Amino acid sequence: MILPITIYSDDVLRRKAKPLKGVDGEIEELVGSMFESMRNASGIGLAAPQVGHSLRLLVLDVSSLSNYENEKPMVVINPHILAVRGSNEMEEGCLSVPGVQGDVVRPASLTLKYRDEHFEERLGDFSGMVARVIQHEIDHLNGTLFVDRLEKRDRRKIQKELAALASGVVNAAYPVVTRVLL
Repeated sequence: MILPITIYSDDVLRRKAKPLKGVDGEIEELVGSMFESMRNASGIGLAAPQVGHSLRLLVLDVSSLSNYENEKPMVVINPHILAVRGSNEMEEGCLSVPGVQGDVVRPASLTLKYRDEHFEERLGDFSGMVARVIQHEIDHLNGTLFVDRLEKRDRRKIQKELAALASGVVNAAYPVVTRVLL
């Protein structure tokens, strides 16, 4: 089922998400809906808070990108970054902040401890776009948006767009839910 994406002003995006204690039929259904919603919105990553669930759960699928066609979709539950290496800057966007992009500096690679869709503990090293998407989505689990990581001068350049989103003016080609800040 396609779920609406929460937009910039929704307070669920600013809360630290709660850890999952296990996977049941309801979580399995949520994971399936998150993949469907992400792909419907042409996204490559989606965190549970972006669909209104304050849970430490994210999905990603970068296989639509060139050089990543062989990457398998991932379900990441209760992620914990153990180590980071290097650094790179890249333009990012976000389904919860439609129409806004900005350059974000992030570690180039990371070691991640997490649980998979079967709630089995995993340890993995990730780099390139997979590492970037994981970090972007973990930010969502911690109540941080990519726009919070922009340089002040770059953030000033997008203030009009952020104000429009906060007032409920959203132009997205996928279902959204907005909370207008008063």
